[in-house]
Amino acid sequence: MPRWVILVLSLACGVAVSTIYFPQAISSLVAADLGVSTGSAALVVTAAQFGYAAGIFLLVPLGDRLPHRPLIVTLLVLTAAGLLAASAAPSLPLLVAASAVTGVTTVVPQIIIPMAAGLVPAERRGAVTGTLLSGLIGGILLARTFSGTLGERLGWRAPYVVAAVIVLALAAILSRVVPDTEPSTQLSYPSLIAAPLRLLRSEPDLRRSCLYQAAVFAGFSAAWTTLTLLVTGPTYAMGAQAVGVLGLVGAASMFSTPLAGRLADRRGPDTVSLLAMLGTIASAAVLVPAYGGGTGGLLALAAGMLLLDVAVQSGQVANQARIFALRPEARARINTAYMTCAFLGGSAGSWLGVRTYDRFGWRGVTGLVAALAVVALARHLRHLRRARRDRSPGLADRSGFEKRESTRRP
Repeated sequence: MPRWVILVLSLACGVAVSTIYFPQAISSLVAADLGVSTGSAALVVTAAQFGYAAGIFLLVPLGDRLPHRPLIVTLLVLTAAGLLAASAAPSLPLLVAASAVTGVTTVVPQIIIPMAAGLVPAERRGAVTGTLLSGLIGGILLARTFSGTLGERLGWRAPYVVAAVIVLALAAILSRVVPDTEPSTQLSYPSLIAAPLRLLRSEPDLRRSCLYQAAVFAGFSAAWTTLTLLVTGPTYAMGAQAVGVLGLVGAASMFSTPLAGRLADRRGPDTVSLLAMLGTIASAAVLVPAYGGGTGGLLALAAGMLLLDVAVQSGQVANQARIFALRPEARARINTAYMTCAFLGGSAGSWLGVRTYDRFGWRGVTGLVAALAVVALARHLRHLRRARRDRSPGLADRSGFEKRESTRRP
């Protein structure tokens, strides 16, 4: 694919995924307008992420079965319809339902990324995946700036309407830009849905990649969901626009994913995964002083969230570079298994983060981020030790000796 097509697809990833993240910055506005608590308003974010996980499981496998262009355009049109329904919701239950439906259909990035991975040479796969993820990250982080600023001035419904218009425009562009592709399988839909579960059972590298991302993404979601509660609460007493500004600071992480992709191409995904987990733990430590408020607290928030974003998204690059090398003919199904696990982790993290914040405050949330990263790190270190042992010359000699002895036995 030409580079300009990759850049357009990167923009599409960002716009599409932003629709499930911009509600994070306006949850306090939703709470005030609909007369509910901020904790209840945070259900809008959780519902969107659960819907996204469901859409990945139910719709992304179709990327192996259907031509990509009509599939992508159709999903974008449905996403725009869901956003308009959310903008008109008169109560929180209806808004939560509309957010869940929108989350189901806005899985376009998870169709584009494996599609692009199959259209470029293997030696460019990490770099191209990193470029697409940089667009996705930009969408995640800039979405909060967009919704926080617009919501503060025009109300929480305005971001939904504007997002719907942008998504429809994007659908028109992609109807002409997405390359022509042929399905890689003729499996029935039930077989496609069952395939990710079979792949999880048969591919250990897929299982550990799913664990890595589910754990660190749960911490990421917990931090970003409760950040709104911290900044708009009594500690800082700032508006939703401040949350958006913090998101803008974190958007600098979008420049790190192409670098992570090139490092994964040169040194292997496991090296990048290790650095990402250590970076996540370090970000939790940087975020701790933010509970005290003041200028120092804001600086800690900005630096810690930036480091957290860089670490989590670099880990995403490494994980997807690893899993896309497993089964070239089933990349959409492999990505389905991976991203379903990741967003179930993210949804659980949002829910757990709010509960942790209510009981233990911001320091409890930072402890949660660190603990989840330690779980992933422990699993990764075990894998590295096993891989090092398998490469040991002594073990290789013993294995060869045992194999020769076994062939001599009657």
